[in-house]
Amino acid sequence: MANLAVDLKEKSTSKTKIDVTVSKAFKIWISALTVAFLIGGYFIVERFFTGLAATNLSSITPWGAWIAFYIFFVGLSAGSFLLSTLIYVFGMEEYERVGKAALFTAIVCMIVALTFVLMDLGRPERMLNAIIYWNVTSPLAWEVHFYLVYIGLLAVELYIAMREDLVRAARTNSLKGFIARFITFKNATINAATKKRDHMWMKILGTIGIPLAILGVHGGTGTIFAVVKARPAWHTALFPIIFVVSAMVSGTALLLAMYVIKKKVQKQPVDQGMVVSLAKLMVGFLIIDLGLQFYEYLIGWYGLETEHLDTLATMMASEKAWSFWFVQMFLGAVIPITIVFWKKTSQNVNALLGAAVLIVIGIIGVRFNIVVPPLVVPVFHELPWGNYAPTIKEWMVSVGVVAMGLLIYSFGELLLPIEETSDEVSHNGK
Repeated sequence: MANLAVDLKEKSTSKTKIDVTVSKAFKIWISALTVAFLIGGYFIVERFFTGLAATNLSSITPWGAWIAFYIFFVGLSAGSFLLSTLIYVFGMEEYERVGKAALFTAIVCMIVALTFVLMDLGRPERMLNAIIYWNVTSPLAWEVHFYLVYIGLLAVELYIAMREDLVRAARTNSLKGFIARFITFKNATINAATKKRDHMWMKILGTIGIPLAILGVHGGTGTIFAVVKARPAWHTALFPIIFVVSAMVSGTALLLAMYVIKKKVQKQPVDQGMVVSLAKLMVGFLIIDLGLQFYEYLIGWYGLETEHLDTLATMMASEKAWSFWFVQMFLGAVIPITIVFWKKTSQNVNALLGAAVLIVIGIIGVRFNIVVPPLVVPVFHELPWGNYAPTIKEWMVSVGVVAMGLLIYSFGELLLPIEETSDEVSHNGK
């Protein structure tokens, strides 16, 4: 959204003075996000003072909304990054307009995801213990280290992807130029050799990042759940794979939605061909995801294990079933698939935007259904059933954290050359 900024000027005087003029819409957007962040920030501070008493979490259901949002945003990050590899590793140039945005989105989503984990920790001051005291037999400890390497790789790859634009921007008298001069070397140049070198490193880093994102980041997040033998609904070898595929679904949907919304707000032309292609890719991933989920539920039902059957019943035939049937299946699957395959809407950018937004909402439902129903079912029959629903304070904290992520992204697009323009699309430096 930051590229709603319409004019960035630097007035040269005896002292360098930067005058930044942004559009009214951008000011309204930032103001709304700031208000949401401040309101959520109040509840975040209260949470640190009162602990988890501000939530409906208990020893029966120790994870709730914040963990659901955590795996949702990790999925958005991994999906966005893997989409960027289609461009920088596999040379699918038709998606190049969203390449840098995909990398930056992946970084911001990881920041938001880890912030949600911080909110959920009973002792947040011990957050570094998993790094300092590395238990090599712990999937969670490995996951923390994978996250650090992953974020570092994303930052380096984004810098290389922006380098050519940064060098160009450094020669201009604008706010982006000022930032570009600050983060680039004085002797930075652009020529055929540097373009080839940058393209080579983008391909190398993207190639390294693919197994890191699949096996370490989102597959690893799924592994954290899958190794919990006490919860039969999680304890399957297919669980980490479902996490990765659903990440591709949500990441593609998010980038499609962001691209179309930005272009419409800026009143710029939308690349319809790219949007249609992304929508087909998005629904292709969704159909694979639905197939994997079907077999997950089928095997659980055929296993006739009481706890697993109770989990499925809680998800599909209780007062919480609306989240599965309406949000996850109807909004997040049936309507988007219909939109993409129906001839009257398959080429309509507005309809495809709606499909992408609905899929993102549907994946939120998926994440809640992953976390809550298995924890509601007691491990032993003698124990009481859980009854979890997020409190208003949990929702407000979530609003504050998401607003923080949107502010980071908005100012990032304002200060960095994130968005590709028609003149900047360079076919991967070739």
